[in-house]
Amino acid sequence: MASKITFHGGAGTVTGADFLLDTGSSKILIDCGVLQREPRYERGEHVCDTANAAAFPYDPKDIDVLVVTHAHADHIGRIPKLVRDGFKGAIHSTAATKDLTALMFDDALNVMHEEAKRHGCQLLYEKEDVERTLSLWHVHEYHEVFSIGDVSVELLDAGHILGSAMIRVKRGEKSIIFTGDLGNSPEPLLHDTEDPTGAEYLVMESVYGDRLHEGRKERREHLRASVEGTRARRGVLLIPSFSIERTQVLLYELNAMIEERIMHPIPVYLDAPLAIRVTDVFRKHSNLLNPAAREHFEHGADPFSFKHLTLTRHTGESQAIHKAPNPKIIIAGAGMSGGGRIREHEKYYLGDKHATVLFVGYQAPGSLGRHIQDGAKKVEIDRGHIRIRARIETLSGYSGHADRDQLLNFVENAGEGLRRVFVTMGEPKASLFLAQRIRDFLGVDTVVPEAGEFFDIEW
Repeated sequence: MASKITFHGGAGTVTGADFLLDTGSSKILIDCGVLQREPRYERGEHVCDTANAAAFPYDPKDIDVLVVTHAHADHIGRIPKLVRDGFKGAIHSTAATKDLTALMFDDALNVMHEEAKRHGCQLLYEKEDVERTLSLWHVHEYHEVFSIGDVSVELLDAGHILGSAMIRVKRGEKSIIFTGDLGNSPEPLLHDTEDPTGAEYLVMESVYGDRLHEGRKERREHLRASVEGTRARRGVLLIPSFSIERTQVLLYELNAMIEERIMHPIPVYLDAPLAIRVTDVFRKHSNLLNPAAREHFEHGADPFSFKHLTLTRHTGESQAIHKAPNPKIIIAGAGMSGGGRIREHEKYYLGDKHATVLFVGYQAPGSLGRHIQDGAKKVEIDRGHIRIRARIETLSGYSGHADRDQLLNFVENAGEGLRRVFVTMGEPKASLFLAQRIRDFLGVDTVVPEAGEFFDIEW
């Protein structure tokens, strides 16, 4: 039968994943994320971003089912708005994704209400919309097959964050896989990304489609060297970190280096209330961790907690960090410096020549983090101008995304039956670079869809 895929989001940009598969009998939406941009920094003042408040390019009432790959905002952020605007179908994901999503919605509500209060920005949804959204949710184990109309659906481990899944949709023996985001395997905490064996069509991400990460040994040594350099300078190591996965990986690695006695203890402040709550979800779903990480829990140890680690849940505790003696490490959200407590620390420490800012995750174009990472000499934060004297370092090896070669190997592992690849969720140059490599090295028909573009497939 003929089916149609429409790329309503995640095309020509890294964020805003929103893919519609029309099987002829069912309309299945894969992800419904926010478009993440940083107009506040680029324009020097706060500007309400109206893109996410705009009407959907389809009628939410017509969507039969939503399947969610993972709990990052650019994949889930507009789901309550979808429900608010009329969607009444079932929502499917892993249990860990649902638990993390509930935390993300709660955090987003708080941020939106604050933005509305201070700047008059429009709310995407309210608490009752979140409650209705979660009431529609169905959870599944990896490889548990369930039906949507005349097709079957299976969740494969994407290895990206806790509970992340690729979505395999099958009709008979023909299958299409939506990757969501693919992990940088092997990871300290998660199982490796599964292969897309047997897929005829792939809709895949390309965040690092034109770049390579540091090696596993190099990334840990880089982290250790950054800590030791901070200790020698009696300075501060400031790490903007994403609340889901990157923070937990950093805690795990710091704990491991201390346990292995290759690094002496140093005060670490986890100044991210959301990350603290997310870490509790990791503990709840420790069965999803890889054997090495799970072994800690089986022996009664907690790999996310160690001596000299301080959790700061309240604003007063966060402010007190500046008075604590150096050297010290501060891990704070948000990962691209677009909001959260990291901005207060950057205002305080960016002008300090003894401080180091260590980026460990992707920095979107236009974000404050990207400007700092790209070598800006001064930046504006909350209308204050700051000259940057701190050291700026990037550690890409801890990225949660597969790199250029991993993505190509992933496609190759689909096998000889692969008919077409749709490269999405990347900056245009990364997507185009990866698409050309797939054509050149694997000889597979590959396209980079534009926003709103649709394709008919024989499936």
